[in-house]
Formats: sequence, structure tokens, C-alpha cells
Amino acid sequence: MKKKILAAILVLTMVVGLTACGKKASSSDTSKDSGSDMIKVGVINNDPNESGYRTANDKDMKKMFTKENGYDASFAYSLKNDEQIAAAQKFIQDGVDYLLLSAADTAGWDSVLKDAQEQGTRVILFDRTIDADDSLYEASIVSDMDKEGETAVNWLADQKLDEYNIIHIQGVMGSAAQKGRTGALDAKKGEWNIVTQQTAEWNAEKAQQIVQAEIDKGTKFNVIYAENDDMAKGAVAALDKANISHGVGKDVIVMGFDCNKWALEELKAGNWNYDGQCNPFQASYIDEIIKKLENGEKLSDKVVVMDEKGFDATTITDDDVNTYGI
Repeated sequence: MKKKILAAILVLTMVVGLTACGKKASSSDTSKDSGSDMIKVGVINNDPNESGYRTANDKDMKKMFTKENGYDASFAYSLKNDEQIAAAQKFIQDGVDYLLLSAADTAGWDSVLKDAQEQGTRVILFDRTIDADDSLYEASIVSDMDKEGETAVNWLADQKLDEYNIIHIQGVMGSAAQKGRTGALDAKKGEWNIVTQQTAEWNAEKAQQIVQAEIDKGTKFNVIYAENDDMAKGAVAALDKANISHGVGKDVIVMGFDCNKWALEELKAGNWNYDGQCNPFQASYIDEIIKKLENGEKLSDKVVVMDEKGFDATTITDDDVNTYGI
């Protein structure tokens, strides 16, 4: 009799174990038992070597999403949308609980996000927006790229130059950062002279080549509007090579974005004129959102916009450099 009871208990234990192992959590199952596995996340980001901003952003994400903090995290990097989408599909197939996405391009994400939803994978956007219905993702932690561009262009307008002849160096075309920082300047076409508008894909060497080509052609310009600090740095290298003065009270106004510490130091030294902030530290916001979702809480805000500002060489302080430099 005792053997039959023990056998029955063993069979029951095996059935319960198999049921638990074979169960896939539905998208509505937001709570986890204290003994469950870590939260599994797949992080899709742009190349961390793209810029100082991206390096800081990637470092912030890796510091947060660790086993010590309860996460089993995998990372994928690309500046190409199709490669990011392929990585997202693989993460979904691998059964991640959360897909954290900084999209290379704003378009083309509907299908993969629908797949994620069907598989019970929750999507959180960070750094960049996408052109998709907001029902396909849980939250978006982003910079207001349009506002970044508007703040920069308003600053430039306030300089009240006799004429505006601008070399516009763009980031990766189609990215939210490029579209936002370009849009405000495009609105000034007709009023200001955009002597050239080309992408350097966030790369300093490509930016230097663009500016050098304009110098070689004898193009008249007095403003460099570069959509990140690295490209501004490349542009300045071309100016220096040609012995063209730049910065406060000089021949060419230099504008960048991202607020790398070295760039803010250039600003404070008067070698550059303006730098627009882009806040890379988003991991703590994402962690807070995941914790709320895991506890079954409803999010009060679907979109969290980072607070950002622009810095002028004539007013920036050492405290600004140390506080906001990345």
C-alpha cells in the first residue's frame, strides 16, 4: 500500500513539472513567482562605436540589465534596419520577455512588433521613436528630436547673422535623430542658404571629407550645422587644415549635438559655438517600467520624454561641463 502511494505521488509530481515547463506565459500574465527565472530581455541598439552618445547609452544599458539586477540580457547592434529586424525576430523566437528597441529607422517595424505581441513579448522603445501604432509597444522613453532641432535653429536665428550660408551634415538618414534635427533647419530653406546638405552617417571622417570638398570648391559658408559631435569634430578638422577660424567671434559658427564632455570643453574654450543635449541615460526609466509591468501596474504615461537643453559657448560653465558632459 505504501509503495502504491509513493508511486502515485511520483507520477503526480512529474505531471505537474511537465505542465509547468510546457506552459508559455500569455501577454496578460505579468506577475512572476519569487522562485521563477530572471526576466529575459533582448536589447537592440545602434552600434556603440557610432558616437560618444551611443557608447554612453550602451554602457548605461549594460550596467542596468545584469544578472545581479534580475535580468538575463542579450544584446544586438546594427545601424541597418533590416539587420535590427532580423535580430528582433530571433529574440522573439528565443522567447524574451521584453524586447528593448532603439530603431535604426523609424519605418518597417509593424510586422515584427505584431509577432512580438502574439508571442507574449513586450516591447519598450528607447532613445528613438518609430512609425507604428502605439498599441504595439508598452512604452517609449525618448528624446524629443524635433525639439532638439528647433532649440538649435532658434539659437542660430538669435545670432542675427547678416547672412546664413550653412553646411548641413546629417546623421544616418531615416533615423529619428536625423529627421528631428534636419526638420527644423529644412523649415528655414528659402530664408537661409543651405549650401550643401549631405549625410556623414554620424562619422567624423566622412564629415571632414564633406567640408573639405566644399572648401576645395571655394564654397562660401559661415555655419557648420552637424547633427552630432563626432561629425562636428570632423568638420572642424577640415577647417583647421584650411586655416579657417571657427568658434566665438570667428569666421565659422560650429554647432553639434549630444554633449560629449570633450565637445562641451571645446564649447567652453570658444572653439565651438553651440551643442544640443541628447540624454543617453535611459536604462533606469526602462527598469522602472518593467518593474511596474511585472507587478501588474498600469503605466500612467506611455511616452516618457527626456528633459534636454542647448548650450551656448558664451554662457556655459564648468559645472555644466561636469554635469551634462557624457
